[in-house]
Amino acid sequence: MTKLGLRDWILVLASVPTLLIGLLLGGYFTLNRYLDLNDFLLDQGITIIEPLAIATEQPLAERNKKLLNRLVSQSHNKHAPLIKSIAIFDANKELLITSNYHKDFHLLTPFNVVPNQGLTSKETDNHLVLSLPILDHNNLDNGLLLTAEQTLLGYIVLELNQNQALVGQQKALLVSGFIILLAFFISILMALRFSKLFLTPMSKLLFAIDKLKEGDQDTSINEPMRGEFELLRQGLNSIAHNMMLQKDEMQKHIDQAISDYRETLEQYETQNIQLNIAKKEAQDANRVKSDFLAKMSHELRTPLNGVVGFTRQLYKTPLNKHQKDYLDTIELSANSLLAIINDILDFSKLEAGAMELESIHFQLRDTVNEVLTLLAPSAHDKNLELSINIHDNVPDSLIGDPTRFKQILINLISNAIKFTESGHVLIDVDCRHYANQRTSIFVAINDSGIGISANKQDALFSAFGQADSSITRKFGGTGLGLIITKHLVEAMGGHISLNSAVGKGSCFTFNAFFEQPKRHYSDNLPTTPLEQKRVLYFETHHHTHEATQSLLQSWNMHVTACLSLAELEQALTGEFSFDIAILGHAASLDNMSEIKSLVNRVRPQCDYLYLMVNTVSHNMREAFIGTGADACLSKPLNHRKLCESLAAPYRLDHPSIQTPEQAQRILPIKVLVVDDNDANLKLMCTLLAEQIEFIDTAHNGSQALSLAKTHKYDLIFLDIQMPIMDGVTACKLIIESSINESTPIIAVTAHALAGEKENLLKVGFKNYLTKPLDEEVLRQTIFEYSPDFGKSKTLIAQPIESKPVVAPFDSKRIDWPLALQRAGGKVELAHEMLNMLLLSVPETLAELRDATELEDKQRVLNIVHKFHGACCYTGVPKLKQLAETIETALKQDQSLSQIEPELFELDDELVNLMIDAQAQIATPA
Repeated sequence: MTKLGLRDWILVLASVPTLLIGLLLGGYFTLNRYLDLNDFLLDQGITIIEPLAIATEQPLAERNKKLLNRLVSQSHNKHAPLIKSIAIFDANKELLITSNYHKDFHLLTPFNVVPNQGLTSKETDNHLVLSLPILDHNNLDNGLLLTAEQTLLGYIVLELNQNQALVGQQKALLVSGFIILLAFFISILMALRFSKLFLTPMSKLLFAIDKLKEGDQDTSINEPMRGEFELLRQGLNSIAHNMMLQKDEMQKHIDQAISDYRETLEQYETQNIQLNIAKKEAQDANRVKSDFLAKMSHELRTPLNGVVGFTRQLYKTPLNKHQKDYLDTIELSANSLLAIINDILDFSKLEAGAMELESIHFQLRDTVNEVLTLLAPSAHDKNLELSINIHDNVPDSLIGDPTRFKQILINLISNAIKFTESGHVLIDVDCRHYANQRTSIFVAINDSGIGISANKQDALFSAFGQADSSITRKFGGTGLGLIITKHLVEAMGGHISLNSAVGKGSCFTFNAFFEQPKRHYSDNLPTTPLEQKRVLYFETHHHTHEATQSLLQSWNMHVTACLSLAELEQALTGEFSFDIAILGHAASLDNMSEIKSLVNRVRPQCDYLYLMVNTVSHNMREAFIGTGADACLSKPLNHRKLCESLAAPYRLDHPSIQTPEQAQRILPIKVLVVDDNDANLKLMCTLLAEQIEFIDTAHNGSQALSLAKTHKYDLIFLDIQMPIMDGVTACKLIIESSINESTPIIAVTAHALAGEKENLLKVGFKNYLTKPLDEEVLRQTIFEYSPDFGKSKTLIAQPIESKPVVAPFDSKRIDWPLALQRAGGKVELAHEMLNMLLLSVPETLAELRDATELEDKQRVLNIVHKFHGACCYTGVPKLKQLAETIETALKQDQSLSQIEPELFELDDELVNLMIDAQAQIATPA
């Protein structure tokens, strides 16, 4: 909407009232004039017709037409042009005399309703017609009463023109309109005149204000003004003057501030120099810390890898059941210690946002059992009830990062055990299924420990946070576990929360998202012999009771569950006997007699009896078996051990172990293996030959593409960095222009950064494997991506022959147990792989030195990548680590000068390895 200016408002205020008043007054007077002219015409007609009626009374009575004609003609002529026509009618309304006969004369017929009625009038289009009866007044002269009825002699009709009245009315309207317009223009002229008196000083004031806004303080107006404008002028001049004073004062302050700022700036420059020096020192210290952590982590991993390696070798020797359990615990402990060592670096990775999660196939229940097996002894030492309940709807086969999932569980469950002196630690696992084969696993860990106050709960999820300063002194811990756990949960797309109260325990809940595989491994649990078996189950702890009962029922067993001794006694007095009895009890030498009495009471009613106790002590379990039980299992129950123990007596009737012929079953599928390194190619073919019937090989991407155009394969294993044509290009071309466009292509690489792994999947690879290949991961990959006819076939590892672990020659640079592990336990293959590596060392040294002298960074990367792939399958951990470090640095665009120490070290290690093997190069068996 347009805003009106001051001048516009003045014109509006001056003209609108004048116009309204003029219209009202002009309309009023025009209307009065119009009505007056109508009345005047009627009065004129009455003035003419009444005397004429009296004058024509005598001639009419005497029927003197001549006299009547003269009277009518004289009256018409005298008042022309007002009169249009005068007519005299007799008493019967017959025309006697008229002064003007015209075509509309019929309108002049007398229209008096009553003969004695007085003057009547009517209007036609432009005329006024008056009708008056002519009465005989002679009766009055004869002495009759005035009230006597007079004789009607006739009628006189007068037709008057209204043109003059209309002209007068129009004239009055025009005069009125002219006067209104004249008044309106006069008011406009006066408003314009008066507006100049306002606008001239106003424009000067506005001009001065604009100059003031632009920063020009010299805006004083010296000319005096009228009325309030004078006050405005004086105020504006005063404001300008004050602003000039303030500007001068402000300029003085600015000058002073600039002077102070210059002095402060010099101090800041000095401080910045000191801060830069401190920053460099902090960066150097941080670099030293990172190097220390990396080296410490490596030094700790090396002996632990030895522990794990020799444990795996010991698995291959004949073992009894208890020795195998001990080895399981040793391996789990060593692996967990390795994970803890890795956690030292996790916090730094989390802060930098560099934490990477794996995406591999794993069994959820086995993963949880590994954690509980590791943590159960500490719970049993406190006589805590450690119980796990995994709901039936939770899938067992998942794709995700089991190591990080176990790390979360270990942190939370170990904390619950640590801060609980008596009572229980309960773990519940549930899930929710989503579209696209996604599953959210919900885990709740509830304890009856000391609890945490509400105002201290937030501190738990901060670095080095503890609920109380005394926590570290009493229970130990660094305060990093929960912050790492929180970041890991969030990295898995979930959320962690805490509900706790002092003295009432705590409940940690979290969820994590996993993918469900398209194909699932067979669980291999011997549940078939257990179907329809009658089980008597006694457990007083409610949570453990429900969890074990649900597990037994999922195996199609008929369970009679008892929560108390009274219920147990009632079940024993029934008419049914039981195939199996499972009794849960607290493990203590003090209640040995109580357990023995319970076993003696139940034993006659069942075929086999098993005890569940909260101890891992072999001696105590042997003592409990001595009371009459067939076996003694530790809580929390491992579902796999429980099933195998319960099914053991029935396995002869219902064998669940596959025969050697079944174990050696080979899948009838065709696979293409592509690698430019002969050692890598030979090892992959050896490992695949145990599982695959048909294997083709190629040494570069070009050969692979040619084979893919003429042969149909079920799986393709493709190396990434190769001569002539690399793996990425070969993958694209195979998908675009071969008969294997739908064949799953698996990338095999010795080293891949996180971004490279994502790019491989985007290019078209279905999955990627990292060298050295793990037999179990390779088996899982074959099962997941093999054709449909492989679904029903369970891939089972071949038993590895136990042979003496003897290195071909003595060298600190060779880890022979690791070499055997990389070769799948095959001694001949391990010798051959090491021999191929040794034969390639002179060529590798020469090419590496030549490329380094020429500063050919890409050539160095290709040589190191190829050598790294060869190291992945032989037991040379130091060489593998150096090659991996150099390859990572080059892929991160570091220069050769930055990795010069590592290149020199790699050169020295290769020379020393050749010296160690000069006289004893291993030859293939």
